[in-house]
Amino acid sequence: MEIVKKLNKALLHNKPDGRCLLNIEDFKNIAEAYTGTENCIAVLSDMQYDKSYIFSSKTSLELGLNFHDYPVTIDSIWEEEMLKKIHPDDRMKKYVHELRFFRFLESVNIENRSEFSVFSKIRMEDKKGIYQWIRHRMFYFFSPYNRKLRFALCLYDIEWDQSALSSRFLIINTVKGKVAFEDKMDYNNILSSREMEILKQIGEGLTSKEIADVLSISIHTVNRHRQNILEKLKVKNSVSAFNEVMDKFL
Repeated sequence: MEIVKKLNKALLHNKPDGRCLLNIEDFKNIAEAYTGTENCIAVLSDMQYDKSYIFSSKTSLELGLNFHDYPVTIDSIWEEEMLKKIHPDDRMKKYVHELRFFRFLESVNIENRSEFSVFSKIRMEDKKGIYQWIRHRMFYFFSPYNRKLRFALCLYDIEWDQSALSSRFLIINTVKGKVAFEDKMDYNNILSSREMEILKQIGEGLTSKEIADVLSISIHTVNRHRQNILEKLKVKNSVSAFNEVMDKFL
């Protein structure tokens, strides 16, 4: 998936550095405290060692996630069991927004980066296979030693107001109580809704046949849409088309 490749390149460190000055046990305690007080699911990702720790709660059971360990340790920064429950459209937007948040923080003095966090509403399947609106919050923690991103903390809980009409992706200044950035993710002035849908599937790494199966259309129709996308964006191939849209978003 192209967007995940971009995220891995931006987020992951190549070499562990023992002088990071951030103690992982302190951040595990923070994640566990959120889980205990808010009944949310907390995912702590360690960019330096490419690992994640999932702290579950009763909310996990409501979403059909039966974690047997506490915390669950994963040899990846991607919590696939949770990510696959996110609506495909929102999952792609979540990836894009995470990369945008990282680039946004790069422009902020390291002393002020802790003032910002992500707030979003996304759809996730519950234990009955029904999409529920989920409140997703994300915090990034940078090392004071090498100024690189060390930890990401993601919190998931079920939104009490299920009347939302669309997903939201905000960067919040929690000190000032203001929205620093709202990601509208709108490219429909150039591409049709079907073309955007196909482009998202391309970003997920699907072939034309797989896209046709997912969308219940013919391969001929998929290929026609792909050609239209290339012509509208004035690029030579589908990967370039996807990157063009991502660059506009970012």
